[in-house]
Amino acid sequence: MMLKACDTNLGGYALYIRRKALVIAVLLLALVPALIAALSLGAAAVPIKDVVLSLIGADAPRRSDIIVWSIRLPQAVAAMLAGAGLAVSGAAMQSVLRNPLGSPFTLGISHAAAFGAALSVMAVGAMEIPSAEGGAVAVYNPVAVTLSAFGFSLLAAALITLIARVRGASPEVMVLTGVALGSLFTAGTMFLQFFADDVQLAAMVFWTFGDTARATWRDIGLIAAVTLPVSIYFIAQCWNYNAIDAGDETAQGLGVRVERLRLVSMFAASLLTAVSISFLGIIGFVGLVVPHMVRRVIGADHRFLLPASLIGGALLLLVADTAARLVLSPNVLPVSVLTSFLGVPVFLWLILRGGRH
Repeated sequence: MMLKACDTNLGGYALYIRRKALVIAVLLLALVPALIAALSLGAAAVPIKDVVLSLIGADAPRRSDIIVWSIRLPQAVAAMLAGAGLAVSGAAMQSVLRNPLGSPFTLGISHAAAFGAALSVMAVGAMEIPSAEGGAVAVYNPVAVTLSAFGFSLLAAALITLIARVRGASPEVMVLTGVALGSLFTAGTMFLQFFADDVQLAAMVFWTFGDTARATWRDIGLIAAVTLPVSIYFIAQCWNYNAIDAGDETAQGLGVRVERLRLVSMFAASLLTAVSISFLGIIGFVGLVVPHMVRRVIGADHRFLLPASLIGGALLLLVADTAARLVLSPNVLPVSVLTSFLGVPVFLWLILRGGRH
């Protein structure tokens, strides 16, 4: 009887594993048609056949090659990398903070990047409107914008971890510090905008619109160089995150160095977020929404939650970016607008749900 019960338990666990793996596999497979659609759809439609021929290096029309490789593929890859990085960062932050509202956007890191970009506009004139009649804002010094946004993002992360180390790396300390820093950097950005002229103000507003179309292959290489190792680190810590979910005392009893893991994870998530938003601008709520959507389907086991959030974030931002390109075609809507429309209702729902419990 005991052997039979053991076999039953093992069979149930194997079924549990297969179901989780199936969800991850479905998300991964869904990336393929989403990518093909992203490369095919737009103001200038490219037939799916030509897209496939261009991707495999076959004899595709030159027009299709140019559209796919020079315009849409960099944008699609940037969307997938940024979505994956923001989502897995949000999942890790929510775990170590033990707070469902934890994400790069809600902790003020995005606001710090916006202040850095605004400061570069005021200091070195990194962007301006190329004609008196107005139009698109041109980035004349992308290096200055990127380095300034990146530096202030890391400054916010460093301040959060420093204050947490002094006061103890509790979830409450980190969340409250992030909220305060977000308010501080938002006030700083408003201060700069008050003294900016028309061109500088337009440039600041332009940068805050998260847009994957601005990424070059070099930018994508730098984003990937950070996203891949940091994501591997998060997934490697999945058992420790599961232990933290049971409580700090339980995790410490299992040998997890909770405070150190919390600080390292926060800094790694902040680094990953800073790299993405310093190249692409602010893309809010992906890190908040995707982990919750995935958690409702796959559960809270981080062995599956983290990989599924990684893939789900890439899929969500890729689909949102494609939709943003089509909704006002031939004009292109910044993808951050759509992610904010999706994120705000979820954010409010989490607050109301937390109030009831």
